[in-house]
Amino acid sequence: MSDQLKSILFTAVVALVCSLLLTGAASGLKARKLRNVAVDRQKNILKAVGLIDPDQTVSASQIEQRYAKNIRCYTLAVTGRIVDGEAGDGLPVCFYIKDGGAAAYILPVDSRGLWGKIHGYMAIEKDGKTVAGFSVYSHNETPGLGGEIEKPWFQKNFVGKKIVDEKGDFVSVGIVKGKVTDVIAKAQQPNYVDGISGASLTGKFLTGGLKKVLMEYEPLSEQFRKGAVDLPAGG
Repeated sequence: MSDQLKSILFTAVVALVCSLLLTGAASGLKARKLRNVAVDRQKNILKAVGLIDPDQTVSASQIEQRYAKNIRCYTLAVTGRIVDGEAGDGLPVCFYIKDGGAAAYILPVDSRGLWGKIHGYMAIEKDGKTVAGFSVYSHNETPGLGGEIEKPWFQKNFVGKKIVDEKGDFVSVGIVKGKVTDVIAKAQQPNYVDGISGASLTGKFLTGGLKKVLMEYEPLSEQFRKGAVDLPAGG
């Protein structure tokens, strides 16, 4: 066998081995990446219902265990029924299960931001009126300005706010420019949170996004307000 042929065979073998190694590494990393994405989603759902303190360090396994123990996810069908699995044009919804019943329901937030999409979760208490929590896990807003939407101090402002007015009519929850007590009449203050200084556009876009999401899930909220929620068997 000539030296030239040996060199070609050696190069081919090395290339094949490297290709196999890279393929294996990519497959392993993909699985790890998918798990990290799932765990981050679970973490933010748990944060929205207060099952994880934003300042608390929790391992991936602890998040998965806590999620499996407390959260159940279904689909809100166009008929208004809560069903297992996917249902045509239905909407995804998760429930915080406590003492055998739904203590809160969690809605995925997909809102426009100033520089891109804002993704998070909003939890509503079982009265169908009161915000239990809010979390953001993905955004492109400016650090130190609109980026403050990911900070605990901002997200905690939503806890206890109302998505209905004093008459019980749906109005959503919004973000003001400045402080609520300075710019909003007292009767409407339960429906607003303080804005972020220098990020009024982020607040404006997120306000619109939250209203759109809450309006889509209003049939479910009405069921909770009437105490007529029926989870699938085993939920």
